[in-house]
Amino acid sequence: MPGTKATEAVRREQILLAAYEVAARDGLEGTTILQVAAAANVSPGLVMFHFKSKRGLVLALLDWMLGTTTVLHVAPDIAQLSSPRERLVALLRQEMQRLASEPLRIRLTFDYWSAGIRDHEVRDRLREEFARYRAAFRPLAAAVLRELPSAHGQLTADGLAAVAVSFIKGCAVQSMIDPECFDIEHYLAAAETLLVGLNSPPDALALPLAETSA
Repeated sequence: MPGTKATEAVRREQILLAAYEVAARDGLEGTTILQVAAAANVSPGLVMFHFKSKRGLVLALLDWMLGTTTVLHVAPDIAQLSSPRERLVALLRQEMQRLASEPLRIRLTFDYWSAGIRDHEVRDRLREEFARYRAAFRPLAAAVLRELPSAHGQLTADGLAAVAVSFIKGCAVQSMIDPECFDIEHYLAAAETLLVGLNSPPDALALPLAETSA
């Protein structure tokens, strides 16, 4: 019956939210079916009904996290900006602020990455989703490159997209490892300054040898 299916979907989401809370607090190794059931206020049997095993729950939680973390949504005000470079900078700001505001989610993502060293299924899912996220930046990166001086001919859309994602992930990592001292506005200012420099010829961006060795 439709009502029954809807109830099962709600219960499944309820269990996943509880699993996220437990895993973010205790880590994947410390997460148990009993803990998740207690956090979700359901029976352990109901958790097993939906996910069959702890591994099934862990993989489902990974898919749930990736579906709500690595999907790129371009806000309407960003899409309306006329300059590709301005859109890229604004998108960086949006994503940095979004990920930096969820340190527990980032910490759990790294817990999964560590697990992926031994678990190829986890590793493959993470790599596939991260590649998809990076690819979402590629069209905008290509648009930025089309407006640059020809002296930037060695730059590629794939390279610029990878650097943009590195800024975002790096911001998330910094906010996780040093939340009290990390200043996102300083990080954003540095990233934006580097991207603004794309309008200058590469030679103008290079520091003299004396400065780099100081």
